[in-house]
Amino acid sequence: MSLSQQLLRKKKAETLLEQSVSKEGALKKSLSAFDLTMLGIGAIVGTGIFVLTGVAAAEHAGPALVLSFVLSALACVFAALCYAEFASTVPVSGSAYTYSYTAFGELVAWMIGWDLILEYGVAAAAVASGWSGYAQGLLTGFGIHLPTSITSAFDASKGTVIDLPAVVIIFVIAKLLMKGTRESARFNSLMVIIKVVVILLFLAIGIGYVKLENWSPFMPFGFSGVATGAATVFFAFIGFDAVSTAAEEVRNPQRDMPIGIIASLLICTVLYIAVSLTLTGIVPYEMLNVKNPVAFALSYVQQDWVAGFISLGAIVGITTVLLVMMYGQARLFFAMSRDGLLPEVFSQVHEQTQVPRKSTLIVGILVAIFSGLLPLNKLAELTNIGTLFAFILVSIGVVVLRNTNPDLRRSFRVPLVPVVPILAVIFCGYLVYSLPLITKLGFIGWLVVGFFVYFLYGRRHSHLHKEATKNR
Repeated sequence: MSLSQQLLRKKKAETLLEQSVSKEGALKKSLSAFDLTMLGIGAIVGTGIFVLTGVAAAEHAGPALVLSFVLSALACVFAALCYAEFASTVPVSGSAYTYSYTAFGELVAWMIGWDLILEYGVAAAAVASGWSGYAQGLLTGFGIHLPTSITSAFDASKGTVIDLPAVVIIFVIAKLLMKGTRESARFNSLMVIIKVVVILLFLAIGIGYVKLENWSPFMPFGFSGVATGAATVFFAFIGFDAVSTAAEEVRNPQRDMPIGIIASLLICTVLYIAVSLTLTGIVPYEMLNVKNPVAFALSYVQQDWVAGFISLGAIVGITTVLLVMMYGQARLFFAMSRDGLLPEVFSQVHEQTQVPRKSTLIVGILVAIFSGLLPLNKLAELTNIGTLFAFILVSIGVVVLRNTNPDLRRSFRVPLVPVVPILAVIFCGYLVYSLPLITKLGFIGWLVVGFFVYFLYGRRHSHLHKEATKNR
């Protein structure tokens, strides 16, 4: 077998399906369509709606922020349809990594897995840091002030050593995830209900203070500003793809996976559009360049009593995002380890809880190190481009698999193939083009590192490589 054949060797969809139903080292099937929808909303609604909306309106889109959300949502909807087809056809842990293994082969699968490690890991660490900031703000409101040294990542000039609140919440979430998937899903559903109620409270109060003159000029930065705003607020949609990592733990994945992915994205899109319209209608867009735009808008109209609920909603919202990101990271490690591309410890399943507890604990330790000790402001920008890269590959993969394996049973089929996948690639590609050059260069650097890691470890330990060597 030539080197190119080795790098492009594919994992058969039938083999993946056998893995998902095998009892040996299997994950517990305990999730429903409702659980998946709640996981999706839990992952999507977080810092994006409570933080990014203000910056995107003030610096990029103005009142046309609503169009930025529509543009980002379109990119996500087309990609979500492609994810739904894959997730219902090959209901196995690993998300885009697993789909790429089937459609493109091992090297591409490894690279997308390496990309998702960046997406989930950095996003979780950044979200934990954001949670720490909100939690400290809430404690300050009660007159509790933490020592400066434990309030943020290491910065000698500011006297900070470690972000202890971020580390604490990470290990609390890790402990919850190690208890079992069903328990984690119940906690997530409760938190999602609370934060959606908080958002609806903002809309109910805020709509009475909307002034139409605040929407004029509607597009002060032109369409290029709307596009840049879309690339910025795209972070607010990151998360629905994490639903697909749960495929192997769903009772009826062929039916429930498409429902969970598409329903969560549509619900969040409606919420985002409603919040962006209300926000820019209450406050002139130039004034929204603040860290807490939703709470600021309520204070602007002297509704300070609601601002406290908004802070609570932000903390709850960020908690669920952290939970789903860490869940997705552990399941990604599980899938890659089961294929031999990562050490075996990541795919060991606990006999009682039927979850990868060791993988979850290691994820918690790694995320805690990143969020507790390292400044993440620049690194977190790579999350957007990493997600868009995954969306593009999954969309192309649907077309490839339709041609290479047309007889595969598909419970959900993307309509108008190849038009919808092509639209997903075009929209996501345009958003990649709109990102800063430094972000693109940083992402290329990350992929180069991953390429070397694959040749130093993954290629030699791959189970497909070992099988091919045996059969020579």
